[in-house]
Amino acid sequence: MKRLLTSLLLACAAATASLPAAAAPLSLKDAIAKVERETGAKVLSAESKRSGRQTVYRIKVLTREGQVRVIEVPAGT
Repeated sequence: MKRLLTSLLLACAAATASLPAAAAPLSLKDAIAKVERETGAKVLSAESKRSGRQTVYRIKVLTREGQVRVIEVPAGT
């Protein structure tokens, strides 16, 4: 019985070790850096908004073409 329990515990541990880790939530600072890096735009302002249980970062940027845009970045990605 003890061997069976030990085998089951080892099998469960091996199975969980192979699962991908959950993505860590993105901070506002990280979201700003991501938008700057991906768009090349200048960040004018940034704020976090909650929609139910989700947090979304609203980042206002000035594009290279001189347009103001708002980019939303989910915190969970």
